Amino acid sequence: MKGGLKVPRISLILVGFVCATVITFAYVKSPFLSYWTPSQDHVFQISPGNAGIPAKVPQKGEDLKALELKNSSRDQENEVTAPVNSAGGAAENMISTLKNHGCNSAKGRWVTDDSRPLYSGSGCKRWLSSMWACRLTQRMDFEYEKLRWRPRDCEMEDFTGVNFLKRMENKTLAFIGDSLGRQQFQSLMCMITGGEDRPDVLDVGREYGLVKARHAVRPDGWAYRFPSTQTTILYYWSASLCNLTPINASNPVTDYAMHLDCPPAFLSRFLPRFDVLVLNTGHHWSRGKLNANRWVMYVDGVPNMNMKIADIDGAKNFTIHNIIKWVDSQLPKYPGLKAFYRSISPRHFFNGDWNTGGTCDNTTPLSGGKEVLQDESSDAGAAGAVKGTAVKLLDITALSQLRDEGHISRYSIKSTPGVQDCLHWCLPGVPDTWNEILFAQL
Repeated sequence: MKGGLKVPRISLILVGFVCATVITFAYVKSPFLSYWTPSQDHVFQISPGNAGIPAKVPQKGEDLKALELKNSSRDQENEVTAPVNSAGGAAENMISTLKNHGCNSAKGRWVTDDSRPLYSGSGCKRWLSSMWACRLTQRMDFEYEKLRWRPRDCEMEDFTGVNFLKRMENKTLAFIGDSLGRQQFQSLMCMITGGEDRPDVLDVGREYGLVKARHAVRPDGWAYRFPSTQTTILYYWSASLCNLTPINASNPVTDYAMHLDCPPAFLSRFLPRFDVLVLNTGHHWSRGKLNANRWVMYVDGVPNMNMKIADIDGAKNFTIHNIIKWVDSQLPKYPGLKAFYRSISPRHFFNGDWNTGGTCDNTTPLSGGKEVLQDESSDAGAAGAVKGTAVKLLDITALSQLRDEGHISRYSIKSTPGVQDCLHWCLPGVPDTWNEILFAQL
């Protein structure tokens, strides 16, 4: 027909359309064809300059090197949205984030951030012990609350209570360790709640046997549950990460067998209920602490006779290796469990120790430096213990070493003349960063 399409041309168009449809269908369904497409790690890695996203221009006084790092980090992390998949009748957006897989959260620098702290040190009264709330003491300088850790090779996601609870929905996070572990637990509770009381949060300590015994100063730990997401956060006190059993249960002043090769009974019992586990130990490993607690070293169920292990450092390393080895052996039974060993939190006693006049009077943040450049951990013992296992190292030692101004120091509610606390941290403070790094790895 005049002005119309001839029949052969129409046929060619139809054939072409059918062929395109068949090829598209085969591409989606065939693993062979999809094999030849580039992996997600090699697509959409577009730099700001050629993606129509202008690289940030340095402002007056801004660190050019830090700015270049920020721009390069943005190059390394771009969200890629996959096509909607309606298989099974449920549409689902799959979003993956391209990241630098060589990220080392322990390597970076402290920067000032006026949006900090994440909670009020004078308001988080339900979760935070008053002895660690420096806002309630005579201390008047609070610049240490305004510092934020910035990893060098990657962007660390901003922490929010909402995002944390969403990520931990129907899950349980357990801190097991000494008083520094308790500080990290209290810090996290304050961070999640923003320091608010939150009457909806339930005390579920009884489910884990965490109740105050008669004549005890406090229970062996605490457990709280957020009903909106069924998220449970708990802490259990185990300063040595050893199983402790009375040698003579009928004697009220009995010594305790300190089983260096056995995990705490609490951990053995409740591990199946945990989804995230954070372990730590370190500062109770001294001859004075062991004698004061009446702890006697045992190995294989009998008093230890190995002189290498009898040495305090030897006993500590032996215990850390054993607890990590045991946890690693349990992980195949619980595929969803993520286990971390937190490296040691540094002390900052100058001119003596805690009982010999040692002090930490500095109140100027980062007076000894603000950057960690090393790749290896400053806690070689912890790094060696997790090597070759599925237990991850939560490496906080070097970055915390730069923060000597952040300790309780002489500003203690129940201060003793001549005694300063250069071990524990003011909260809000350094342990908040430990939790931000933990959050980034969940």
